[in-house]
Amino acid sequence: MPGPHVLLPVGVLLRRLDLVEVIGAALLARAGQASLRRIAVRLGVPLSTVRGWLYRFIQRAALIWGHFTRLAAWLDPSAAAPEPRGSPLAGAVEAIGVAAVAAARRLGAHAGPFQFASGASGGRLLCNTNAPFPTPW
Repeated sequence: MPGPHVLLPVGVLLRRLDLVEVIGAALLARAGQASLRRIAVRLGVPLSTVRGWLYRFIQRAALIWGHFTRLAAWLDPSAAAPEPRGSPLAGAVEAIGVAAVAAARRLGAHAGPFQFASGASGGRLLCNTNAPFPTPW
């Protein structure tokens, strides 16, 4: 029997204290080559917290890229597939953005890309388990 389910608002991720937009800002900054220390100072969070977010995201970058690339294609078959970027992190962040734009076109959704990513991953974008993302189809 599966365990109890928790309904999360799209502004948060499972087992994360900070809002998804703050975490997303860190991911975007790192994809743009900002240093961890600069990201931590700018966001007002401990360096160890930023390091943890990035470590978890990078560990799952291929899974995240694949999930959001498939989701973008499902939402908008004419959307261009996200191209690999300079790093797995940058590629996964790009895939989230492409999927969020596809969702906005198809559904009229107006959430930010990382709120979209939270909802589309069931809050498990940075989950501490290896549970798969929910499939959209």
